[in-house]
Amino acid sequence: MLSIPFESAGSGEGIMPTAWTELEFCLVRIETDQGLIGWGEAFSYSCSRSVAAFIRESIAPLLIGQDLPDPILFGESTQHKLILQGRSGVSMFALSGIDIALWDLKAKTESMNLAQLLGGRCRETIPSYASLIRYGNIDLVAATCEHVLNIGFNDFKLHEVALPVIRRGAELLGQDNGLMVDVNCNWNEVQCQEAIPELLNLNVKWLEEPIFPPENVRALALLRDTGIRISTGENACTAFAFEQICLAGASDFLQPSVTKVGGVSEVLKILKNHGGSLGLPFTPHSPYFGPGFLATLQLAGAVESTRFVEYLYVQPECWIYADMPLPEDGMFCIPDGEGLGMDPDPRVLERYFVNG
Repeated sequence: MLSIPFESAGSGEGIMPTAWTELEFCLVRIETDQGLIGWGEAFSYSCSRSVAAFIRESIAPLLIGQDLPDPILFGESTQHKLILQGRSGVSMFALSGIDIALWDLKAKTESMNLAQLLGGRCRETIPSYASLIRYGNIDLVAATCEHVLNIGFNDFKLHEVALPVIRRGAELLGQDNGLMVDVNCNWNEVQCQEAIPELLNLNVKWLEEPIFPPENVRALALLRDTGIRISTGENACTAFAFEQICLAGASDFLQPSVTKVGGVSEVLKILKNHGGSLGLPFTPHSPYFGPGFLATLQLAGAVESTRFVEYLYVQPECWIYADMPLPEDGMFCIPDGEGLGMDPDPRVLERYFVNG
């Protein structure tokens, strides 16, 4: 596990259980007897020790000493074996990290990057959008929006819940920029119905995870009937959960988080089953900076329907990678090295290691 402090003008409270000041990483390292190493990342914000323990106690024993498995088959068999532990939350975060590492290894054994392995690279760059943490303050939102505009972003996501703050951000960004609003399940259905007319007037691209619980696909479908575009899925685990979202007509976008949903394998199932049949664009959830972020970039490099990739707008004390892919003029370059594209910097791993 790693813990890297970051700087931000806001505390992020309301997104995380407490004030958010550190990026927590639960990295997975799988080494073959031939000395090949695969890297993965399990979602671990505010739960890193629990996720690490689950990997060590419940999933690693299924791998140690075995032949290198096919990631999709391993994921399916492991979900069956862990049925008593559930197919969501910590168990799927842990499996996601293992799955990403297995795909990294699989691509490395073929001496190609993951996008090539998945059928070929359809692009070398992908647009990014600045995903701002919650500030809860009009002046902070205004200053941050002006700054990200000046450094080349055209698309933005606010995690604000107060309409006056959202309105101020929209005014600053203007009609030529794309604005998304993510309220992290903080509104009820009545609040959504009251806010949607103004959000439509502000030309918001989508309203993300507006209600609690996010599994209430019936309510999300009814909100879509108002004309607002809904984005959901970052908290959904497994392709089956996305099937329920899509069957209900609850989202305009496919928004899985590769470190939560079950890894690359589950994302591929989602894209095959729903990206093709329904034509929904791929807008992955990716507010992280480790192997899960690289896996997201590689998927974006292989999946034509990808609109853009999320960039969490914070300033970490250090990056995990020596040549960290960062947006330039609002664009990411997709790494072209083998596997996920690059491996973590061992000096960073040593410096920010946390004993779990």
